[in-house]
Amino acid sequence: MFPCIKCGVCCKNINKIHELKDYDTGNGTCVHLTEDNLCDIYAERPDLCNVEKMFEQFKDKMSKDEYYRLNVEMCKKLQEEYNKRISDG
Repeated sequence: MFPCIKCGVCCKNINKIHELKDYDTGNGTCVHLTEDNLCDIYAERPDLCNVEKMFEQFKDKMSKDEYYRLNVEMCKKLQEEYNKRISDG
């Protein structure tokens, strides 16, 4: 299972994802992100938000471990960028 730490940063950066434009509050944050960084439609969330379902598109190209590793790398980059924006004010 993907090692999500539930920081909510991915859900605060959806403005660059065309497929999620209907979920954007206008500032890049998903309308379904709760105050405690959970998803209020988690069981019915879009496939794009489901790491396990998205792996199905890549399973012929890489192992699940590699897919998770790449996703963790991107997650860390998003966290760094988000924290930098917050600290820069």
